[in-house]
Amino acid sequence: MPPLITLRDIAHSAPDGRALLNNLNLSFGAERTGLIGRNGIGKTTLLAIICGEIAPQSGSVEIRGSLARLRQEVRPESSKTAADACGVGDSLARIARIVAGRGSVEDAAEADWTLEDRLADALRQVGLERLEMQRPLAALSGGERTRLALARLILDRPDIILLDEPTNNLDRDGRAAVHAFLSAWRGAAIVVSHDRALLGTMDRIVELSDLGAKVFGGGWALYEERKREEVAAAEHMLAVAHRQAKEAARRAQAMAERQARRDAAGRRSAPKAGLGKMALDARVDRAQKTGARAGHLTERKQRETAEAQKAAERQVERKRTLSIPMSPTGLPAARTVLAFENVSGGAGEPPIIDHLSFALTGPERVAVTGPNGSGKTMLLRLATGEIAPAAGNVRRTGRIAMLSQEVGFLKPEISLVENFHRLNPGSDDNACRAALARFLFRRDDALKRAADLSGGEVLRAGLCCVLSSRAPPELLLLDEPTNHLDLDSIAAVEAALNHFDGALLVVSHDETFLANIGIARRIEMGPARR
Repeated sequence: MPPLITLRDIAHSAPDGRALLNNLNLSFGAERTGLIGRNGIGKTTLLAIICGEIAPQSGSVEIRGSLARLRQEVRPESSKTAADACGVGDSLARIARIVAGRGSVEDAAEADWTLEDRLADALRQVGLERLEMQRPLAALSGGERTRLALARLILDRPDIILLDEPTNNLDRDGRAAVHAFLSAWRGAAIVVSHDRALLGTMDRIVELSDLGAKVFGGGWALYEERKREEVAAAEHMLAVAHRQAKEAARRAQAMAERQARRDAAGRRSAPKAGLGKMALDARVDRAQKTGARAGHLTERKQRETAEAQKAAERQVERKRTLSIPMSPTGLPAARTVLAFENVSGGAGEPPIIDHLSFALTGPERVAVTGPNGSGKTMLLRLATGEIAPAAGNVRRTGRIAMLSQEVGFLKPEISLVENFHRLNPGSDDNACRAALARFLFRRDDALKRAADLSGGEVLRAGLCCVLSSRAPPELLLLDEPTNHLDLDSIAAVEAALNHFDGALLVVSHDETFLANIGIARRIEMGPARR
């Protein structure tokens, strides 16, 4: 069966001239493909090229069948309703007019009497069977809006769907709805995601990198296994190429030194041999030709080893990996760093957090989980003292730091260097520059304003300012830390937190992340109130 999407020699650059895609050749059939790669590599650009929103600078795109795209969450228009989000607002209004006896001849001719049953089935599949379709879209949560977009895909039944980070900002139930939707999908699906659980359900993985596009059959687990094997093999080839280049250089140097000694010896022996000028010139000529042939052979060998080294280097992508240094906190195992004693807080009656009690003692790792709107972020704000409880008591000991999704302690209008000095007033410029460089903000990148950073860069900058302190926090609070990070950065953050010897209180819906950082227990928040 011919592919539904064929990309031929696609090339495209970012507005700043940086090459994103270069001579890309790919095809997609009726299967689920996870599209991965570090932030800024061109994944969203590729989706925009496939669906025709932007034209590639060169190359061609061939689409067979209908196509629809589920975008990253954007702020909805205030006038839109849930029915509008499903694309059925006018059709439902037409049916309502006919039922009320106000329908026109055109209404009767165009009415789709199967729509209500098909809509009810689509809403049931995404867990929104009780949703009132006239509710304003702006009054719905981000997760509900994502589920509505999935319901529209079920109604429209396109041959090809493109999903850009579909589980971002979704709670556990929302993620489960996306997983169930994709599991049942039988057309072509291209899914840009860093959700490793979702990637585990894919039929194949396509990785975009500086080396182009590489296809891996199977889901995330097989990709990880193949990737480890390929990286190990490429690094071995690179090590061999380095050794051969050094050996070639050593031999060239030894040969040059031997030739120089022979030439010097010949010059010294010539007068003693009593050779005439013609015989002496002939000897010199032979020596020069012999030296030239040896030199050419040496140069050819050096070229060959240099080319082999470059080929090996091309197989090992030069990634800027995030490596987070972690200083010891000195937190005693028996000290309680945070305690909630019958704490209530938040709007409503009863309040959204109602008589909550728990304690963190020593370097415990605790996750705060529950549906969106259940008070998880409010719990963190109560923990830091940003807001006071309406009832009960919050006890804190030691140093506490919190990274919200927006990393609000960074001042957007000043540079990263200035933010670092403001948050770490005892540090000199060398310490500041060194810390920022460890978090990949080198040279001019350290002079960027916080307002000009991407979501992933903001989190990196926040982690740098907090964890590079002379006295690191004994309790670190994280609010959805993986939402804007690519897969390499998530892995680096996991590695860093596994070396952190303080206490962790983490709000996250990313179950893989929670498992990888060793969460020992959970605080499960109740269902969200409307």
